[in-house]
Amino acid sequence: MKVLVAMSGGVDSSVAAALLLEQGHEVVGVTMRLWGGDSDTGCCSVSDVDDARRVAQQLGIDHLVFNFTEDFHRNVVEPYINDHAIGITPNPCIECNRHVKFGRLWQRARALGFNRLATGHHARVVVRSDGVRRIARATDPAKDQSYVLHMLDQSQLAGLLLPIGDLSKDEVRRQA
Repeated sequence: MKVLVAMSGGVDSSVAAALLLEQGHEVVGVTMRLWGGDSDTGCCSVSDVDDARRVAQQLGIDHLVFNFTEDFHRNVVEPYINDHAIGITPNPCIECNRHVKFGRLWQRARALGFNRLATGHHARVVVRSDGVRRIARATDPAKDQSYVLHMLDQSQLAGLLLPIGDLSKDEVRRQA
């Protein structure tokens, strides 16, 4: 199976890529460049891209970088600023997942021939007896990230792999 793994440069996504490779999948890493300019900090910064690239080299897999700075600014940063201005406290990770990772990135992955997208989120996809997929909490309740994936639809869940959802953070670190 051809899997595009969203790699942030951190331990969770790195272990997710390694586990899928061990399982025999054709794995390619991708890092989304979301920030730019002088204030290149936060998730998916230049240093994160470099870290993810080094991990991909160690794993012997290809690594792609997609520049989604405009999408990120339009769909995450601007709404975040606007919400704060009216007294709302948004969660930017949810909007980034909704619009960028499982929107723009997933579209690009499919256009490039990938049939699965994997991440290092601590969550699980479960299939009910009626065939409906849903996001479930991770095995490690202290690291659960299912709340930032709650908005995914059935087609997105059908293509999503969450290889570390059944592992504790300590187990992920041991794997690394």
